Amino acid sequence: MNDIPFFNRQKLTAGIDEAGRGCLAGPVVAGAVILPCSDIPGLADSKKISPLKRNLLAAEIKSSALAWSIGLSWPDEIDRINILQATLKAMIKAVTRLKIRPVHVLIDGNQKIPLNISQQTIIGGDDSEPCISAASILAKTFRDRLMESLDNKYPGYGFARHKGYGTREHLMSIRRMGPSPIHRMTFRGVKPVIREKTLCLPLR
Repeated sequence: MNDIPFFNRQKLTAGIDEAGRGCLAGPVVAGAVILPCSDIPGLADSKKISPLKRNLLAAEIKSSALAWSIGLSWPDEIDRINILQATLKAMIKAVTRLKIRPVHVLIDGNQKIPLNISQQTIIGGDDSEPCISAASILAKTFRDRLMESLDNKYPGYGFARHKGYGTREHLMSIRRMGPSPIHRMTFRGVKPVIREKTLCLPLR
């Protein structure tokens, strides 16, 4: 931190966002980014940006940011502690792995992270706060590339196309092949449906 001007050190704010919270397979990924004072044009909610533009912005964010990092929580952890707690753990990992410790964090949504640091939650922050937008883009692009890689390891599910979301194609592949080791077994659409048996009395 010695090469960061003193006045910037007093205002080091990290943006935090996640990708993949609603998926049926793969990890939930959190990004954390501390941006410089200068703006990066085109930052917005990653879901509103084309894949090509996201990748270009991700490269620019990585080269321009004062610090950035990624945190993951895999399906076994998600199934063990639930998706909300796993998302918060991924966010904590992302923040604590930053090479510069932020003095304040802005988090997309309404859930603070259990970490002793000044923080503020902002609903829709991924579309209004540049540092959160940057975190959203890094989390999304990292996760998309990871799911494309996992498609090679677990073929037949279409992970490279739907990235683990509950599309019709994905749900049909789960029914046909059963869940893979990276599916979230506690999620509807993956976990088996247990039908209650009804007792039928003989007709008189």
